[in-house]
Amino acid sequence: MATTERIGRLRQTFTASPVSVSRMGSGWLETIRTAVGGAGLVVVPVLLAGVPIIPIAWLLDIGIGLGLLTAVVAGPLISAILGPVLVDRRVRRLHEAALDERPAAFVEYRVDELADEVGVDAPAVTVVRADAANVAVTDGYRGPRLVVSTRLLSLPAADRDAALRHALVRLRRREALFTTALLPALVVVETIALLATLLVGRRSDRSPADRRVNRIHGYEPERERIPAPVYAAAGILLWVCLIPVWLPAAAGDRLFVAGRRRAADAAVSRVGETEREGLANAVEFAGEAAGAADWPPILDRLSLVSMADDETGRVRGASRQEARVRLARLRSKVSL
Repeated sequence: MATTERIGRLRQTFTASPVSVSRMGSGWLETIRTAVGGAGLVVVPVLLAGVPIIPIAWLLDIGIGLGLLTAVVAGPLISAILGPVLVDRRVRRLHEAALDERPAAFVEYRVDELADEVGVDAPAVTVVRADAANVAVTDGYRGPRLVVSTRLLSLPAADRDAALRHALVRLRRREALFTTALLPALVVVETIALLATLLVGRRSDRSPADRRVNRIHGYEPERERIPAPVYAAAGILLWVCLIPVWLPAAAGDRLFVAGRRRAADAAVSRVGETEREGLANAVEFAGEAAGAADWPPILDRLSLVSMADDETGRVRGASRQEARVRLARLRSKVSL
């Protein structure tokens, strides 16, 4: 009898449909992409910590290996300590919406209900006054928190609930905890990359219109003391030094952050057709509506939709088509 059941299982395995085999293959591929992206994010604080620690270890003659081990431990640990503090300080600077008691209680009630359905403890909720239709989820030793914009709450109920469910799914899977812990290192890399890009693209020459206005007013500014090629050379040098850290950060953004957003899309879609359609509407509206400047760039990696400008997106190495690909997958008839 056992032999017959074993043969039956083998037959089912070998006669599986091409769609099932394809899904199994894509599942393994997604797991590998997530692992590689997560490893890239972890490498970033290690490399940043190694910049001062390894030379100091060499100068003190205590061994480069010990310095490297210290960087491996200290880098992610310092980043994990500073991550929740950095996010909380930025959230406190946002304009918190002054909701009446009933609307505030309703928002907390909906989050509690959705958290029960997702299977996670309900986080604290901060409603901010912003034109951006977005929601971010943070986590750490200070506790989880949802940061929700008033414009997202003004969406239809199905769209709003789908966006909140998306954030809670990411909280349940510990993606918010992982990303929040590594956020300070990513912010350092992003800031230096933006500075290097600014130096490379800096232009010192004035347009003919500027020269004409200066002549009219009898004012001719002094020539710049630092020529533009010097700025460009400094920017290129800064980029060359940054490349070893930027590459894993960009890989982590593409493979882990964007990949886990798509995985949360699939989890919400599997709940039902209403949730799938609502999430698609929320993603589409968030991408097309004005108000992206109201959303802090530091919350992008923790948000339903990234709202970074084109320059910041290029510096991060993120795909410009991420939102379009997500929307196409949600609108398609293929099950996620």
